[in-house]
Amino acid sequence: MRLERKKFTSLMAVACLAGVLGATVFAQEEAVEGTAAESGIAAESTMETAPMDSAAVDSAAVDSLANWGTGFDDLGVVEETETGFLDRMASSGAVEQFQKGGVFMWPLLILFVIGVAVILERFWTLGRARTNVRTLMNRVLSALKGEGGIEAAIEVCEKTRGPIPAILHAGLRRSTISIEATEKAIESAGVVELSFLERGLLVLATIANVAPLLGFLGTVSGMVSAFDAIAAADQVNAKLVASGISEALLTTMSGLIVAIPMSIGHNYFVSQIDRFVIEMQETSADLVDTLVDLGVKQAGVE
Repeated sequence: MRLERKKFTSLMAVACLAGVLGATVFAQEEAVEGTAAESGIAAESTMETAPMDSAAVDSAAVDSLANWGTGFDDLGVVEETETGFLDRMASSGAVEQFQKGGVFMWPLLILFVIGVAVILERFWTLGRARTNVRTLMNRVLSALKGEGGIEAAIEVCEKTRGPIPAILHAGLRRSTISIEATEKAIESAGVVELSFLERGLLVLATIANVAPLLGFLGTVSGMVSAFDAIAAADQVNAKLVASGISEALLTTMSGLIVAIPMSIGHNYFVSQIDRFVIEMQETSADLVDTLVDLGVKQAGVE
């Protein structure tokens, strides 16, 4: 009985819900039909009260078509214009300013491209050369004091990338001869690794020094041309003088724009290399001291 009551209650609830939904839909349809009927009556009354002008209709249709096309153009549906990097540079005025600078802008551009390439290469190289020195020395000293000895320490250095493992590797390979041979091997390897780290810094320093000089040279050349134009002109006005001087100063500004980032990059890389040198000296001293201690212990055993 309880089950039948539950079924009956469920059926009644579903029937009531269906009735409510049906009434709502019917009311909405009636409202829509009434609105449409009222709109039709209003339209008919408007048509009757206002006679149609064929010329006005044609002009309105033409205007609507024109506005239709313009609206889609604004939305980017009909016509899609894609501008490249060079087009954006040309529209920004950079190309125009470059052309106004004269022939000295081309060597400045070449120096800028070379300097940026060197900076990116140095960032990549010095980033790969970084090593966790404390972890490396702990592994090398543990291997050196363990059962593997020098061979195990050499293997640890071979598996690690960077200038510091290379220096330790060179010293360990000569450690079986004498401490003096180990120190000489470390010094020789340090010179080679330091020259590798400093590669490209001379180029950055040269660009940082030469770019402003080229800019000043272009300014002097532009000023000479400007004064020649002033001398050749019958009437000298402020516009002629100002335009010539502004074009002459473009090379100075460009030279400084090229030189400033190159100088910053050079100083940054020098500081990074100094840190590498300090780490090389510390790790080399720790390695030599450990080898001396091991040698003294072995001599005492013997």
